[in-house]
Amino acid sequence: MTRFQGLIAAPFTPMNAQTGIDLSVVDRQAALLLESGVRGVFVGGTTGECMSLTVEERLALAERWKDVAGKDLAVLIHVGHACLAEARALAAHAQKIGARAIGMCGPFYLRPACVEDLVDWCASVASAAPAVPFYYYHIPSVTHVGFPMAGFLKAADGRIPTLAGIKFTHEDLLDFGRCLDYEGGRYDMLFGRDEILLSALALGARGAIGSTYNFAAPLFLRLWKAFDSGRREEAARGQRQVRDFVAVLLRFGGLPAGKVLMKRMGVDCGPVRPPLRSLRPEEEQQFFAELERVGFFEAASLRPEKVDQGAPLP
Repeated sequence: MTRFQGLIAAPFTPMNAQTGIDLSVVDRQAALLLESGVRGVFVGGTTGECMSLTVEERLALAERWKDVAGKDLAVLIHVGHACLAEARALAAHAQKIGARAIGMCGPFYLRPACVEDLVDWCASVASAAPAVPFYYYHIPSVTHVGFPMAGFLKAADGRIPTLAGIKFTHEDLLDFGRCLDYEGGRYDMLFGRDEILLSALALGARGAIGSTYNFAAPLFLRLWKAFDSGRREEAARGQRQVRDFVAVLLRFGGLPAGKVLMKRMGVDCGPVRPPLRSLRPEEEQQFFAELERVGFFEAASLRPEKVDQGAPLP
């Protein structure tokens, strides 16, 4: 069974000044992630502005990441879409190019009425890539598809042969823990709320997908190693640092601020695409001043310590 351990970044989609995608930047993104200790990428998800991209752009982005990732970065591809046929096409393409796994958020405009309807949708998409592990992407803050995931796993049992687990981007730690425990830990649960990662580790998480791993992986890896080594106060201190800088990030718009921070880290991913708005120059200055105040740059720039993230997948 597929098990992803350690940090998986949800990369930004690089864009030029006219907000066309700029695939030439992807190799620099990959190099930064490898240097930072990240183990994989979740391509074309929320951080990648997936629903603001055309299907053709998403296909090209997936291909580029697969080309540059090499053997040291696992490539997971998000294939969620409001149209079932498009989601199936994205899934089939991911299998064709050799993705390690696919993930899919629930249909977010016309939404399923019950968990069984959600499972039917997922089963159809997963069947378009029958040789690739499938992860459901649970992010109810965006999709408003909020069924308990423990119930999803039960309803999906036997219905989705390639179901490997869930990308769990939600604050419901009770539900997350129940999913971890489901049938003796049968499914791979990848946690998606960076600002409370330590809570997930305490429940037993061994893998995480997040946007802040693009530029703060060393901080998270030190937190993780401290937790695994029993240095709980040090781990809690690291999580407080994370909460401080994530609060600043969110105050300046989240995704647009993240792209500005990538430029500061030496990898210019360009602007965001409307309806999002890029930060104005004066806002950038305020943003960086706030990050300096909470000690972000010192904490995030230190070399990552080695963390046992599991053997590379074949």
